[in-house]
Amino acid sequence: MNKVEKTGYLNNDYKMFHIVDREKKEFNYHYHDFNKIMILLSGNINYSIEGKDYLLKPYDIVLVNQGEIHRPSIMDSSPYERVIIYVSTKFLNTYSDNDNDLKYCFERAKEEHSNVLRIPSLDKSKLFQVCQELEYSFTDNAYAKDLYQRILFLEFMIQLNRTAISNPINYLDAVIGNEKLLQIIDYINEHLTEDITIDTLSSHFYLSRYYLMHFFKEETGYTIGKYITEKRLLLAKNLVQNGSSLTQACYQCGFKNYSSFFRAFKKAYNTMPKNVSFID
Repeated sequence: MNKVEKTGYLNNDYKMFHIVDREKKEFNYHYHDFNKIMILLSGNINYSIEGKDYLLKPYDIVLVNQGEIHRPSIMDSSPYERVIIYVSTKFLNTYSDNDNDLKYCFERAKEEHSNVLRIPSLDKSKLFQVCQELEYSFTDNAYAKDLYQRILFLEFMIQLNRTAISNPINYLDAVIGNEKLLQIIDYINEHLTEDITIDTLSSHFYLSRYYLMHFFKEETGYTIGKYITEKRLLLAKNLVQNGSSLTQACYQCGFKNYSSFFRAFKKAYNTMPKNVSFID
């Protein structure tokens, strides 16, 4: 089974790429500690996210929350072209309150159990127009480039959230998905701060330990222990960034002792927990 790893990096509030793969290639399962937006422009792609699969069409928007394991599968030799945007959760939180919550589209994706927005005529929309202007801003050296780029990015996120709010049925149902896997993933995320063991899951879902561990790894690329640890670390990171002490974050996230938490955090983020505020 392919190894699952954290990929990509984000040293700024957001980053944008326009990528074309003209030859068929394989992608491993991976995850990010930031949020990801992908707009498919061309290609025959099946996109897998946390046990759910989506057969994409051009101009579908894929929303991947931080920590969600995912990978695209290229179905044929047609060019795979897409726009990818990385955005830090910390940055979105800066612009999130009761009246203006730029995280809404990602939160709604969780509620709808869907990671894909399918918007009719997206290529003719204000949202796509702003996306194109934003992409151009990364190569433009005109006056106040950085400020203008930030304005465009905020406008892009506003347009994206307005679209998600105005027509929630745009969230696409997963075409393929193993119901048992989705139940296990949901259970883990709902009980993340509690004591979760292989035996707990095995008993709850009436599955043998061996079958459960093999099944989860085969479907997600993760071991169950690795999946739980990564989710807890992301939760701890967010808690510290929002004002919790390291000790509070450690135990609120389900770690049994601080030394285990410290070692796991340092290994995952290549920094000390006290520096978590600098990780975007």
